[in-house]
Amino acid sequence: MSGDAAPLVVVGCGVAGLATALSAAPRPVLLVGRAADGDDGSTALAQGGIAAAMASGDSALAHAWDTQQAGAGYNHPAAVRYLTETAASAIHWLQLQGVGFDTQQGRLQLGHEGGHHCARIVHAGGDASGRVLLHALQDAARRSAHIRWHRPATLEAMLLRRGQVAGVGLRAIGTQTIEHLDCAELVLATGGCGALFAASTNPSGADGNGLALAQAAGATLRDLEFIQFHPTALDVRNSGPLPLITEALRGAGATLVDTDGERIMQGLHPDGELAPRDHVARQVWQHRQAGHQVWLDATSLQGDWLQRFPTVANICRQHGIDPRRQRMPVTPAAHFHMGGIAVDLEGRTSLPGLLAVGEVACNRVHGANRLASNSLLEGVVFGRRLGHRLSRMARSLPAAGPERWVQRSANADGDALNQLRCLAWQSLGPLRSRHGMHIALQQIQQQPSSETWQCRLIAAMLEAALQRRHSLGAHCLRAD
Repeated sequence: MSGDAAPLVVVGCGVAGLATALSAAPRPVLLVGRAADGDDGSTALAQGGIAAAMASGDSALAHAWDTQQAGAGYNHPAAVRYLTETAASAIHWLQLQGVGFDTQQGRLQLGHEGGHHCARIVHAGGDASGRVLLHALQDAARRSAHIRWHRPATLEAMLLRRGQVAGVGLRAIGTQTIEHLDCAELVLATGGCGALFAASTNPSGADGNGLALAQAAGATLRDLEFIQFHPTALDVRNSGPLPLITEALRGAGATLVDTDGERIMQGLHPDGELAPRDHVARQVWQHRQAGHQVWLDATSLQGDWLQRFPTVANICRQHGIDPRRQRMPVTPAAHFHMGGIAVDLEGRTSLPGLLAVGEVACNRVHGANRLASNSLLEGVVFGRRLGHRLSRMARSLPAAGPERWVQRSANADGDALNQLRCLAWQSLGPLRSRHGMHIALQQIQQQPSSETWQCRLIAAMLEAALQRRHSLGAHCLRAD
């Protein structure tokens, strides 16, 4: 590819990347992902559903209020307003793409989750919402003539010419060969960075690779200290991500208890188990740090488990647990990054030609803590907005001039990466201390692998956390 006809390149085949690519029609799009089926990202693992004010008596304004309350008031008001006012149309658009949402007596079945003051969570396939949504968008993308799927590859480098994006370097999975392509505009939809933590619900590919490349290129980053921990990952030995136990269980009446069966959220928050996630995760964390086990008790729930919670039922069965009769051992785990590459509401970064959307981006819609089930919604809403803008306005390749290829730097692996993940978990977990973060930063700077991109990214998170001297949302400090 050469000349001004270079296509728009979208890296990431989760909900944000697919919504962007579909909405960019008729502009040619090259869609790049790590796996042929696109199932290697966080979208496929999402159980909760999509938040939207669809019920009588509910409103976009009420949804916005809950979003800002969960975000500790740190949210960008215009971003929140756009997210919540566009949510219903996003649901309709998804239905047009082939997503079959769960219904009851001909109406959308709405669930209740933490931080929401009414039932407004739309599900598809019970707690398999992410996978159902992903497969429908994949099918829609394969039917779209303007989208060309690249063979599975990773984004290894970015070409800057005159300070603007001019090309990408892609490495096909299973090879060491780098393919260089012209690219006047690059959309990063590469997901989060939870896999950099020892306990995480994220797949291995959600390791901050896109964020680290933007960091190396000099793009402005924002709010890196705000990391959300899901309070109920299944506490089992696992070499990969910990299985997520959906918040919808607590919405249906499941409780968090200690070994004696006492509720650990009782009297700590008016909403109990349905308090915003940062409150619940900190309480579970503190119990576990004190050496106590925490359990999710869903034995009182009625109805057909295989219809309502098929994913949880299958996960538990694989680990020898029957959640209808047994309590589930749980732990907090890194789940979602509210920070990321600084973008405006159109997805533009500080680097001309570089755009970002979804979890890798930060337009401050989530503030200091994400409201449950706003993440899939964010990917759809802002992916569609970015795609529509890109369909109308195409940037030409920059003229000849000074060039440089940007790469992330060396990769940490093996023992070095495991040590780094443990360090991130202990120092940047649900409850932090300034002393602990200072020590962690010194350890990173002194170790031989300090020049790896994972070290640089975690160091930037620690520096951001140390600059914020007071607790806010997911950034919670304890006394040293």
